[in-house]
Amino acid sequence: MENKSQFVIEFKNIDKTHMHLVGGKGANLGELLRIPGVQVPDGFCVTTNAFKEIIANSPDIDMLLDRLALLHAEDRKAISAISAEIRGLIEATTIPEEISEKIGIHLNHLGESNAYAVRSSATAEDLPTASFAGQQDTYLNVIGKEAILAYISKCWASLFTDRAVIYRIQNAFDHRKVQLSVVVQKMVFPDAAGILFTADPVNGNRNVTSIDASFGLGEALVSGIVNADHYKVRNEAIVDKKIGGKKLAIRASANGGTHEEKIDPKKQEMQTLTDAQVLQLSDIGRKIEAHFGAPQDIEWCLSGNTFYIVQSRPITTLFPIPQTSDPVHAEGLPAVYVSVGHQQMMTDAMKPLGLSVFLLLTPAKMRTAGGRLFVDVAPNLASPAMRDIILNTTLGKSDPLIKDALLNILGREDFIEFLPEEQSVMSNPAPPPATPPFIDDPKVITDLISKSETSLAALKADIQSKSGSNLLDFIRQDIQQWKKSMFDSLSTKTIMSTFNALAWVNDKMNEWLGEKNAADTLTQSVPNNVTSEMGLALLDVADVIRPFPEVIHYLQNVKNDHFLDHLAQLEGGKEAQTAMHTFLQKYGVRCAGEIDITRPRWIEKPATLIPVILGNIRNFEPGASQRKFEQGRREALEKEKELLNRLRQLPDGESKAKEAKQVINLIRNFTGYREYPKYGMVSRFFVYKQALLREAERLVQANVIADKEAIYFLTFDELCEVVRTKKLENGLIYQRKEAFKSYEKLTPPRVMTSDGEVITGSYKKENLPDGTIAGLAVSSGIVEGRARVILNMEDAGLEDGDILITAFTDPSWTPLFVSIKGLVTEVGGLMTHGAVIAREYGLPAVVGVENATKLIKDGQRIRVNGTDGYVELI
Repeated sequence: MENKSQFVIEFKNIDKTHMHLVGGKGANLGELLRIPGVQVPDGFCVTTNAFKEIIANSPDIDMLLDRLALLHAEDRKAISAISAEIRGLIEATTIPEEISEKIGIHLNHLGESNAYAVRSSATAEDLPTASFAGQQDTYLNVIGKEAILAYISKCWASLFTDRAVIYRIQNAFDHRKVQLSVVVQKMVFPDAAGILFTADPVNGNRNVTSIDASFGLGEALVSGIVNADHYKVRNEAIVDKKIGGKKLAIRASANGGTHEEKIDPKKQEMQTLTDAQVLQLSDIGRKIEAHFGAPQDIEWCLSGNTFYIVQSRPITTLFPIPQTSDPVHAEGLPAVYVSVGHQQMMTDAMKPLGLSVFLLLTPAKMRTAGGRLFVDVAPNLASPAMRDIILNTTLGKSDPLIKDALLNILGREDFIEFLPEEQSVMSNPAPPPATPPFIDDPKVITDLISKSETSLAALKADIQSKSGSNLLDFIRQDIQQWKKSMFDSLSTKTIMSTFNALAWVNDKMNEWLGEKNAADTLTQSVPNNVTSEMGLALLDVADVIRPFPEVIHYLQNVKNDHFLDHLAQLEGGKEAQTAMHTFLQKYGVRCAGEIDITRPRWIEKPATLIPVILGNIRNFEPGASQRKFEQGRREALEKEKELLNRLRQLPDGESKAKEAKQVINLIRNFTGYREYPKYGMVSRFFVYKQALLREAERLVQANVIADKEAIYFLTFDELCEVVRTKKLENGLIYQRKEAFKSYEKLTPPRVMTSDGEVITGSYKKENLPDGTIAGLAVSSGIVEGRARVILNMEDAGLEDGDILITAFTDPSWTPLFVSIKGLVTEVGGLMTHGAVIAREYGLPAVVGVENATKLIKDGQRIRVNGTDGYVELI
């Protein structure tokens, strides 16, 4: 049972179980003391119990915390004013005598005349999932009890600096639930100090330790007043060394505090640490990392010949390494992981149920990390035949940044052990022919769609009678059967025929006529494209609503997802309700990030569509959907006619025109089907989801889980076991939710190795105009307009003619495409959904533009060159 009057604890009595009393920094110092060979300056922690006493003695603070809880991160002036009031109240509160006496006893034990560092340690600080580094204050070289007590109060107050308050608001931490302990630690007066990362902080390589070092106290380095030395160590050897020009050092002053001191010019270019000391410090870092079980950000100082560790925290910005049990990697051979999300247009973190259901569906061997999916391509890169397919036919063709990253890996000596040509032929299946036979019967498409719809209807009927373990078994079996049909050879051949037809037209028209990307115009307004039809269908919904001002006013002000229930009471409401229900019946299974079964669908959250509908009403005249489709169809037919006429003027022109006509017919007849398999997948996902949520309700009634959506944080196999046993490991859901929150903040790399190193690629483009950002050209044309940086569909306030800038687009973004005149995304490839729909709608588009949503400002005027693949900032 916790001792409420435990106000002070010595480091030697602290471990990780005391986090709630001494915060992250204090708990980590206690843990560091337990590591053999690690020196930690002695000290104690003033516990959170003391902080609670201070807060309790000032009732005005409670009222101010209520006001602070209502603010958003943008409310900077109000945050600053309220925070200043709280700090003033804390610093003005006298530390109770009982607490003051306990602090005095420990100071006497350590030596009251010694100098101390007084540091804040928050309970939400230095956690595996969040780092509050630098959010609270540190005071160095504090001498005497009265001064130490004063700085303890300042540390308590520093919990409410503007930056600390804003950080908590941005990361959804409750101000009341974050408590503060204060670390009082004997000062070390170092010859040198700095930071040690046990993984490369730039590229994430877990086998590299990175050390920054400067003379004097480490604050010179942290504050940025010196160019520190930088050392890198790998496999117990220094692999990189940069000696900084260290003109200043921060030293302790005789009467307390610190001062700047000029460094002797002869020492400025000298190594701060000897090579032997660099290796010794790296070894200490590895011991600390092994103790905590994760890469660490460590503050150290060197006094004489002894390294002292004054702080260690987890590095929370590293992307986790996919875990594998493959024997080949168990032997130490490297893996090369490629992001699946960058191919699927879904780089957001997925919940465990979403990941595991998708893994049941895919035939590829995938690994999870950070809530994302990855596939190891190292074995394929080792094979000459498969390497060529990956680089030039599949991954490399769809995403040049992935291709360039893989080429960077292949350029390293001894990273991948290449198989000889004859061995690769023996051990790998023969690659598919470069151009599979074209399919030219349009009836194939209607048959495939009909077969999918019949199967879906049967699933909806059969699943109704299933419950308990029978339901989970039924879903697993249905996925396996559906997987076979989804990857049916006819369906796959149809899509591959389209890919090859598009490539053929682009290559041949460029070769014969000197025209780039001719296929882009030919794919406009093709039939059977369920995704582009969806965008046009929402224009039709706008047409129904447009004549009724009362409905429009209602939609402009409604916020909840039950708005459809109240529409019938308004003039025109029944018509609007019917139109919306019709749309949702066909397309309501879609949503952003739809490959994750746990994501809320439009039919579950229809208010998502309101901004798009209102934008359509504002930006278009009645009948826009039909006009847009006919305009695209007419442009495609005119382009076809133009190309064929030009071909007939060439030598052997009639033969060339005949061949081109056959391929163009294929493009027009089959390109639309490219979007259907994913629509079929998400339609099926929604049937599974509804059934699983019904089962979850039974688990809620049995008091196994607190709410239905708790099942989203279990894998499919775990859910099977919970349904069977009606038992769930205590705290598992909470742990998964906390992990998911941390994953949401991470950006997945396109390519990473099993060392954790993130490998980046770049576009090899020459002669680009100044002020441009390179990307992949996926839909021809040049357009100039206002950039709208939008990360969520719900925030779409587009005007006709805007250019959409976003991280990625999946089919759910298609309704926005009718309003824009250009597209720029950070993720994408030639045949990803955004590219396909951009071509069909005739929108110039550039994808794979690194950091587009940060480099391009909302409202900025830009020019998108979808023919050559770059964006100009005007």
